[in-house]
Amino acid sequence: MNPTTYDFLSVAQCATLACLLEATAPKPGNVHRGADFEDLCFNDFVASAVAIGPPMQSAYQKGVGTAILESILATRAIVPTNTNLGCVLLIAPLAAVKSTQSLALGIAEVLDGLTPVDAERVYEAIRTATPGGLGEVDEMDVQGSPPRDLVTAMKHASERDLVARQYTNSFADVLLCVVPWLVEGQLAGWSLTTAIVHAHVRLMAAYPDSLVARKCGQHVAQESADRARHVLASGAPGEVAYERMLSDLDFWLRSDGHRRNPGTSADLIAAGLFAALRDRQLVIPFR
Repeated sequence: MNPTTYDFLSVAQCATLACLLEATAPKPGNVHRGADFEDLCFNDFVASAVAIGPPMQSAYQKGVGTAILESILATRAIVPTNTNLGCVLLIAPLAAVKSTQSLALGIAEVLDGLTPVDAERVYEAIRTATPGGLGEVDEMDVQGSPPRDLVTAMKHASERDLVARQYTNSFADVLLCVVPWLVEGQLAGWSLTTAIVHAHVRLMAAYPDSLVARKCGQHVAQESADRARHVLASGAPGEVAYERMLSDLDFWLRSDGHRRNPGTSADLIAAGLFAALRDRQLVIPFR
């Protein structure tokens, strides 16, 4: 089918659908409809996906900071723990791009237009979702006063946090890596679910996961990247060796509670899905 046949999807629907598709796909080490964590379940992600729709719809009118804060407040009203801070930080700037522009052309203008009010509300959202969410580094600790320039704050975190990095490179990893990988997967004849899982593994292999690094240290994050590369080297989705290695990666990621949960990679996948849906690059039906 032609991707343009779903022009009816609003920004809110794209945001919610992106998060639902990401959470549903059985990505290694993450919660999905066949695997929960002890303190976090699939339904938490479903509810969170619904919660962020209205704030994302108003991102262009109200601004990035307000969309992020309202998304987190709406999420925490119905979910007891942080499920989507990274997704929200990534999707909100994309949702704020003018509807007549592609994301690739419009995202730089959104980032350049961020104000001290945006920084203040983003910091409040991070503290609400998970104190210290961007780490505790010098004057850019989120427990301190927010800076006037949010992008500068993100630059201080960008080397250790892939979400923050997107604010400094015009979302290059989302728009130039994740989105093309998703499209390539569908063009290869894979289901969207398979394309999502494979893109997730490619992202893990390319960038040691930031959340794993914060929880377990950089050496464990690097090992997760190495293991993801072994999956890619074993073959293609559907092949016996690939599926066995993918299962082994999933087992290893889950073998320490969910400390090895590659959550940052999942956040970028959700953002990539939003971008691909918003710019009508995916083929329907979405299955």
